[in-house]
Amino acid sequence: MKRQNDDLSTLQMLCAEQAIEVDLLKLQQLVRYGDCLEQWNCKINLISRKEDAPVIIKHIFHSLLISRYHSFLEGEHILDLGTGGGLPGIPLSILFPGTRFLLVDATGKKITACQAMIEELGIHNAVAMHTRVEELKGVVFDTVLSRQVAPLDKLCGYAGRLLKPGGTLICLKGGNLDNEIAKALDSSKDHCGFPARIEQHPINSVSPFFSEKQIVIACG
Repeated sequence: MKRQNDDLSTLQMLCAEQAIEVDLLKLQQLVRYGDCLEQWNCKINLISRKEDAPVIIKHIFHSLLISRYHSFLEGEHILDLGTGGGLPGIPLSILFPGTRFLLVDATGKKITACQAMIEELGIHNAVAMHTRVEELKGVVFDTVLSRQVAPLDKLCGYAGRLLKPGGTLICLKGGNLDNEIAKALDSSKDHCGFPARIEQHPINSVSPFFSEKQIVIACG
């Protein structure tokens, strides 16, 4: 119980510092998700088992930081590409219950874990699906999210055919991205002219745990 209270206090403090509005019930749900994520991680590999930071900071709060740069609207349709253990889709679906989230991953065990966590947490605006992104047909999204480790040009290629006109790709990435960004912009002609531009938002000042981390936004 002490650990849960500490996590709740930590998350509440960090969100307040970054002007992320979240009420007590959502904070409690986010902390429960952190517990579920760690429990499932003992069974299958969802996140690193050698963490250098608490899960509540490195994974959950990290995901919530996207909301500083994107307004998640009522009815907006979001794709979480390569969701793994539900990141960033599950934390954001808790924060924005009026937004619709589809979480996809090519690894069946990870999606099984996501489906179980979504059900246990009582989340009604998120669905987890076992599929490869190449197999998604006949559906488009307002926004695509990705936390998976994949080159930016590859992610832009996926997003280019899955986004509505004027849609946005938002990635959580780290390190020096100059070459990745240049390659993604250069190859935009190969995937529906997407992206037209790319923004970088460093978040290293938010916490020492986010050293060299950035939120990258590719716009159509």
